[in-house]
Amino acid sequence: MFRHPNISYAGPAAAANQSMFVRPLSVVGSAQTVVGVWRPWHQPRCSWLIGQSYKQHPQRHTTSKKHSTFSWNEWRRPGVLPNAAHRGGFHLSAGRMDRPDKEPPLKRRKSTEDKGTGEQVKLQHSWRRSAPRESREASPPWLRNVIGVPLTPGKFPSRPESKAELKRQWEDLSVLYDCEPQTDGSLREKTFDFSVMSYNILSQELLLSNAYLYKHCNPHILEWRHRFTNIIKELEQHSADIMCLQEVQEDHYQRQIKPRLESLGYHCEYKRRTGRKPDGCAVVFKRDRFSLLSCHTIEYFRRGIPLLDRDNVGLILLLQPVEPSGSACSVCVANTHLLYNPRRGDIKLAQLAMLLAEINRVADRADGSTCPVLLCGDFNSVPWSPLYSFIKESQLEYVGMPIGKVSGQEESSRGQRILTAPIWPPSLGISQQCQYEHQPKEAQVKEQQASLNGVDKARIEHGLKLTSAYSHRLKGSRRPEITTCHSRSAITVDYIFYSASRDGSVQTDCSVPAARGLQLLARLALVGEAELREVNGLPNEINSSDHLPLIAQFRLHS
Repeated sequence: MFRHPNISYAGPAAAANQSMFVRPLSVVGSAQTVVGVWRPWHQPRCSWLIGQSYKQHPQRHTTSKKHSTFSWNEWRRPGVLPNAAHRGGFHLSAGRMDRPDKEPPLKRRKSTEDKGTGEQVKLQHSWRRSAPRESREASPPWLRNVIGVPLTPGKFPSRPESKAELKRQWEDLSVLYDCEPQTDGSLREKTFDFSVMSYNILSQELLLSNAYLYKHCNPHILEWRHRFTNIIKELEQHSADIMCLQEVQEDHYQRQIKPRLESLGYHCEYKRRTGRKPDGCAVVFKRDRFSLLSCHTIEYFRRGIPLLDRDNVGLILLLQPVEPSGSACSVCVANTHLLYNPRRGDIKLAQLAMLLAEINRVADRADGSTCPVLLCGDFNSVPWSPLYSFIKESQLEYVGMPIGKVSGQEESSRGQRILTAPIWPPSLGISQQCQYEHQPKEAQVKEQQASLNGVDKARIEHGLKLTSAYSHRLKGSRRPEITTCHSRSAITVDYIFYSASRDGSVQTDCSVPAARGLQLLARLALVGEAELREVNGLPNEINSSDHLPLIAQFRLHS
């Protein structure tokens, strides 16, 4: 047995050939097993017991492939992540996706089977299991970006949580139409003014599953009791006529959110994600402003179609204004939350095509026209990306496009698969024009084969004329608007798209009736990265989601 020269031992010295174990190794297991047990137990005080090789790698530990972790500095090492070059401000990390088809770590979806003994316990456990190596290192760059100063590893800001409130101003766009929102009855027989909100309220289960995204937050502001109070206060404050909500956790919706909104005069419709996912989408509207004509749910999961194996959903309502002096024109309101995975643009396009096909069916009129459409939600795509352009431009030429480029969330397309025609199989029953196909199977197969041999097969289209309620640039500057922010990104992924009257052209005189459609009268301005940094990012003491609500006022023309 080796005896260290600088340590005194009680008792007589052991003989050179005397075993250090009372029982033979065959009784307690192999030498590797014993050393493996001793190593973590004795290493902090007696690392010399296990030799120099372990001292050279003091941070080595055993993890499964699923939960393997690397430190922030290891991920930033040249050659590990080519796309993770340092950039100022917030950014979207490409970490931990070693295969193009692998789901990324951000916003990991948590099953409802994972239950704890209490929210506080679950929150504490989440901090332990989220990025354990990072918690023992110096604060990474993204943490400095959010709060402006480095933190002691594992510590929260010593100063009280900032209660500074984001300053968001209403932008009046009615001057573009040479008209004001209705104040008298001069136009009430032809138009109907209303407001719309789109808001990802952040599911509590997803927050707990992804606690490493919120390490800049004091734990108490992440508790559901605090967050629910703030979210309801925010919804009441804005009091939108129609609200499209995403990441609405089902148990919270049934027990708290729905009863509270119903008490405020709202009618509520909800669709939970498929599988065992805990959250979903909700569309609520004021009963004294609209009546429900029909409600339609869309499940993007399709058994037998490998491309559509995700549990995202959509919800579509056909609403009718109820005021006697209001417009007789109905409105189609759609709400969705598309797949997050930045490297699966093919899935996102297929999900969007399914949603557009259903919107076409619901909004179709007897005379062949389409009623005005509002398309809201979290599309997990940035402005001017191919997916965004497809919604606005009504077409997309996609062949040869890397699947990771579709949403614009990643800059590099190295090692990614290329989109090929067709994106979705004919068995889905949706044409390349994003409409349901009602043809016999043989004719459908022939048409698909002809499309594959044609020159225009590399393009998908839709018949809705949609534009965005937001410009994606802050007024008076070229800085980008931000709709979502946490410890690793600050970007725009949330939108309100609408059917613009007269194909979106500016109406110069409100006395002239506009074509069937919607006029954008006003919108609640978004903020930039600098403004978010001043309030400690998202969530914070006042804003209890990692998204900001989008709110716009419209005028409906019959």
